Amino acid sequence: MEKKQTFWQRMTRKYRLSVTDDHSLKQMWSVRGNWLIVILFLISMFVLTLLAMSVIIIYTPARTLLPGYKEDVRQQLVEESARVDSLTQEMVLQRQYLEMLKQVMAGDVQTDSLQPLDSVQIVMREQLLEARNAATEEFMAQYEEKESNRFQLFDIQSAAPVYTLIRPLEGVVTEHFNAEHGHPYITLRAAEEMPLTAVLSGVVVYTDYELDNTYSIVIQHEAYLSVYEHATRLLKQTGDPVQAGETLGMAAAGKNITFYLWRDGKCVNPEEMIAF
Repeated sequence: MEKKQTFWQRMTRKYRLSVTDDHSLKQMWSVRGNWLIVILFLISMFVLTLLAMSVIIIYTPARTLLPGYKEDVRQQLVEESARVDSLTQEMVLQRQYLEMLKQVMAGDVQTDSLQPLDSVQIVMREQLLEARNAATEEFMAQYEEKESNRFQLFDIQSAAPVYTLIRPLEGVVTEHFNAEHGHPYITLRAAEEMPLTAVLSGVVVYTDYELDNTYSIVIQHEAYLSVYEHATRLLKQTGDPVQAGETLGMAAAGKNITFYLWRDGKCVNPEEMIAF
């Protein structure tokens, strides 16, 4: 009775595979081996096939045939196209912004006919005039006549109008005006989200979206041009009229707001015109 073989003995038992001529029975080709060699050979071929397919997929255009790959490529192309369009629009806006600044500095921007006093002062003056009694009117008439006789050399009609500017933001000045060192503006910062207000009545002549996700707005007044930069939101558009103290947009908490003030094509110190 043949002894039962173990698993290892069955795996290592030798076999011969031969090819013979059917007519002469002559052996043409033969190979010897066992099941262990056959299994190792199949595993090696499987691993080599996987490596070859991985190389083909990674380094050849064949990867485009995989399911879902075309959708990813299409999405990537759409995103890149949108990014290029956005950059192109930003370049156009920046070019327009630079052209506007050149016109402002050269004094080529036409001024609008605006009232020299803001609406708050007009209301206060009307209330004051209404409160005058007859004695006050008589005293003021005598005083004005006396003063006009003393200063006949002055031309009252040609006197320059007085402008009272309102603070653009209820915050602290973090950087002061210093045109000699390339700093022709001041920087304001609010402790919490605050409205950005117009310093005088005027008309919005330019708005812009910045690359840091903020906005800029330029307002033309009768004698001044004011520029507000780094607002987080705008409530006005180009061509909108604004009154002194009217909200132009919002300034984020802790965000720096850059404020320029121009007159006759030259930058002026806002801290000399506005009480901060």
